[in-house]
Amino acid sequence: MSPTPHNRNQTSQTTTLLILCFIIICLFPNLFHFLWNLPLTALGYAFSTSSSSSKATTPRHTPPPPPTLSSAPTMTGSWFQKQLTLPARSRGSYLITDEIVGALPELKNYKVGILHLFVQHTSCALSLNENWDDDVRADMSDALDRIAPEAGPKGQELYRHSAEGPDDMPAHIKSALVGASVTIPIKDGKLATGTWQGIWYLEFRASKHQRRLVATIQGEPKA
Repeated sequence: MSPTPHNRNQTSQTTTLLILCFIIICLFPNLFHFLWNLPLTALGYAFSTSSSSSKATTPRHTPPPPPTLSSAPTMTGSWFQKQLTLPARSRGSYLITDEIVGALPELKNYKVGILHLFVQHTSCALSLNENWDDDVRADMSDALDRIAPEAGPKGQELYRHSAEGPDDMPAHIKSALVGASVTIPIKDGKLATGTWQGIWYLEFRASKHQRRLVATIQGEPKA
């Protein structure tokens, strides 16, 4: 049975519509994606609006404020500074603990604190080291002389800077290696050094030089 003209016309329209839809999808894929997801987007928006409304009407539990803490007691600090002068000495390592303590009777006023000693020169040094055997200090001076000698093995000059004598530049090197300051804790009015620790003054110039120190104390005074 052959299709009637009406059926053929309806089939032709359907085919044309499908072809047209296919062309639109190919040319505008984003539009097709938007139309395809439009129902799902509408449902999601409706659900989120309903959920937000229910949350807005639900009373929230407000946590109690944190407890207030009383501030910790602060330690009252005190500063003290004093200029000291060491007697002139020639090259060598010297134990000066008793000199420092004798020049700073203010140490007794501090329950706890720090003593900082700083030498204001560039050809000497301060250190904390062994306080019992004098040979240790002599060995230290000899070792530093080997590290920074005044001249080479055959007497040749080793340094550019020689305007102040052959011992000056080695003195600067030794000062840089050892350091210009020491820091010592204070406990109950005394220096809290170890049993075998002492304050060293190391002089690196051959001739005698008088040296200035700055002593700074910071700590909590005794009640």
